[in-house]
Amino acid sequence: MGPISSLISIPEWLDLLIALLIGIGFGFALEQAGFSSSRKLAGMFYGYDTTVIKVFFTAAIVALIGSQLLSYFGLLNLNLVFVNEFYVAASIVGGIIMGAGFIMGGFCPGTGLSALSIGKIDAMIFFLGGMTGAFLFAETYPFIQKLANGSYKGPVKINEVMGISPGLFTFLLIIAAVAMFWIAELAEKKFARPDITNEI
Repeated sequence: MGPISSLISIPEWLDLLIALLIGIGFGFALEQAGFSSSRKLAGMFYGYDTTVIKVFFTAAIVALIGSQLLSYFGLLNLNLVFVNEFYVAASIVGGIIMGAGFIMGGFCPGTGLSALSIGKIDAMIFFLGGMTGAFLFAETYPFIQKLANGSYKGPVKINEVMGISPGLFTFLLIIAAVAMFWIAELAEKKFARPDITNEI
């Protein structure tokens, strides 16, 4: 809750409890939306089910607009919001590896844990694969450290790189989202598959 709790006095235990409840709620929402199905994420890559793109892109837009409104009304200090540090080479290589993992496993980390929580066997294997990958990364880090830390750009924001205001960036992202949703609808019609409601 960092940026908000800096403006409102919240005990640490309550801060952690709120974070836990938000996490549980997020996982519950994923499962209820059907994201515990590996076919949902695989469908995004094959074009026959673009629900994942629609939901997560919508969530990103809502979070972006909401955070800016909270900042405008003095309820959120955006300067305290954590921004991931950008390593160009690592992002490219990691993105390729993670993308391959998504399509082979049928899950992303969030949907994988959601499926794991209801006891799906494929999610258990996916989770073990993720843990194995994390272990191998840690053990081989001295050998790949140069790649992992290469092309460091710091905690940059896209709108700053583009030289535009956060408001304009939000507006452009909304336009991009509408265009992507339209393309997603066309893809679902083009690559439609028989409805499959049962799975392993």
